Amino acid sequence: MNNDRIQQLIRFIQEEPGDPFNVYALAMEYINGNPEQAKPYFEQLLTDHPDYLPTYYHAAALYADLGDPDTAVQLYEKGILLARAQNNPKTELELQRALQSFEEDRNDW
Repeated sequence: MNNDRIQQLIRFIQEEPGDPFNVYALAMEYINGNPEQAKPYFEQLLTDHPDYLPTYYHAAALYADLGDPDTAVQLYEKGILLARAQNNPKTELELQRALQSFEEDRNDW
């Protein structure tokens, strides 16, 4: 986790609050070092920018890691539908594979 980068991204968000990329980048900065801190930024993206497709893969994985498998499945499924609506077959396939892998792992629990 790079604190200088985090501060820079916070400034970018303040300067351009309507740009989902800055919020996404901030969530990604937190995801490995402090996943709980990433969660509100993913929630902000899902609420304020539901059409921002990159959110879904990482947000679903985060919820899975945080022990909320039902939300993870919902996010994978919403992402798949959004990718299909945006005619993005590559991302749709990535989300389908991630969901399938998650569900296979979940069945092993």
